[in-house]
Amino acid sequence: MSYDPPRPAGRLLLTPEDREAPARTERLRRLGLGERPEPALDAFAYGLAGFTGAAYAMVNFLGQEGQFFAGLHTPAVAPVVRGDGTGALLGRSLPRDHGFCPHVVVRRKALALGDVSDYPRFAGNPVVDEFGVRSYLGAPLIDSTGMVLGTVSVSDTRPRAWGQEGLAAIKGQAADLVVRIERGESDGLPF
Repeated sequence: MSYDPPRPAGRLLLTPEDREAPARTERLRRLGLGERPEPALDAFAYGLAGFTGAAYAMVNFLGQEGQFFAGLHTPAVAPVVRGDGTGALLGRSLPRDHGFCPHVVVRRKALALGDVSDYPRFAGNPVVDEFGVRSYLGAPLIDSTGMVLGTVSVSDTRPRAWGQEGLAAIKGQAADLVVRIERGESDGLPF
């Protein structure tokens, strides 16, 4: 069963099929995550933005229907101004075909995009135009059962050379957060 929206015939499938979405949705429900903002995860995202100097930082949980940012840091002022003079503001949820986190979840690997315009597969993603995203760095949150719960990620409105140092840092942040989530689970508390 596919959880990707139908695409017109002959069009490149940009968002990978997520076969683990039903099991992940159930696991997140048991953990009490992915349905509401979590102040501790907002604080984590804020720290991640400060650590990397990125405009956006997220702790993103992917379910069957879309993505939910339980932890979120955004710029105080929307950096994107559309042709009509309005700016785009990132909310707590996005469809599955927006952004790069769905790719990280399905691939089960960290992803560094120094300049999304260099990658035809990613350059046409809606977040590029809607939020001005030009670079992305994300890592999967893989728990001790082997389930990918979601991602820890940052994105910026300018190209960034994340390099191996950036990949190692985001992977370390993801691993640390999984330990905190599972510690909360064993204590019988939501994160």
